[in-house]
Amino acid sequence: MLVDEATVYVKAGDGGDGSVSFRREKYVPRGGPDGGDGGKGGSIFFYVNDKIDTLMDIPPRSRIIAENGACGSIRNRNGKNGQDLVIDVPRGTIVKDLKTGRILKDLNEIGEKVRIVKGGGKGKGNVHFKSATNQTPQIAEKGKKGQERWLKLELKLIADIGIIGLPNGGKSTFLSRISSARPKIANYPFTTLQPQLGIVELEDYRRLVFADIPGIIKDAHSGSGLGNTFLRHIERTKVVIHLIDIAAKQDPLDAYNTIRRELQLFHHGLSEKPEIIAVNKIDLFEDDSFAHIVKDLSGKLSQPVYAISAATGKNVKILIERAAEVVFEKIKDEK
Repeated sequence: MLVDEATVYVKAGDGGDGSVSFRREKYVPRGGPDGGDGGKGGSIFFYVNDKIDTLMDIPPRSRIIAENGACGSIRNRNGKNGQDLVIDVPRGTIVKDLKTGRILKDLNEIGEKVRIVKGGGKGKGNVHFKSATNQTPQIAEKGKKGQERWLKLELKLIADIGIIGLPNGGKSTFLSRISSARPKIANYPFTTLQPQLGIVELEDYRRLVFADIPGIIKDAHSGSGLGNTFLRHIERTKVVIHLIDIAAKQDPLDAYNTIRRELQLFHHGLSEKPEIIAVNKIDLFEDDSFAHIVKDLSGKLSQPVYAISAATGKNVKILIERAAEVVFEKIKDEK
């Protein structure tokens, strides 16, 4: 199960208080101050672990609290530092301040480690406050409070190509055809209730990661259907394959425009991504009777339209090859 959102309270450890103490030793009748410092509070770090791909291990509304630093002690003994906490998160995790909505960190590099809240500083013992005019200081510092905040974590999948379209367009079948992914497939809307990833190995030892995004419907940008919950997963993709059900009752152009409108209204540059258009389910037509529909749609959109059958695999390889060309061209341009 893909868990792509979590709200969590994080609290770094407080620093330990400094100690007020004086030497009490035989033959040292007026020993000076010897109060030790407190320990530093533990900090909390997020670490991008390539072994996980979901936020499932972070329970909803959970509280993560690091260890406090210990107080200082006699004979200049410093308190123990609080232990840091390192929380594993998947690549693609965005860390936001829940109150302000401000993005604190975008964690998209494997092995990246970032401190989210800093532990409180240590309090100084009374030995630091001795002076010529105050030989027996009766004061010590309190430890500093550790940082705390509520965070919202959002996961955006890292994929080269996003597969988009209306429900029942054949996206899951397409993904299962081109990769070893085995998404749930059925003849009813919203079969796919969470994004699915599939890896396609190319002949030149390169690979592409495809993401099957759950069906988008009208007003998805404002929360209808599965809503805008999954639209953000397209944001990191370099290219989108727009899959249209050519056998559906809805006019292919209307189906295309419905999705394009949602991408434009959602913003985040989704509508500006390179797009490859393909009509699916040509196996449901006799002979090449679908050809005039494809030609008409291509003319209206002023760009190529690929005709495929995800069920039989017809022309799928051609579509993958074209997608690979666009992805690697974009990667080259970004360098």
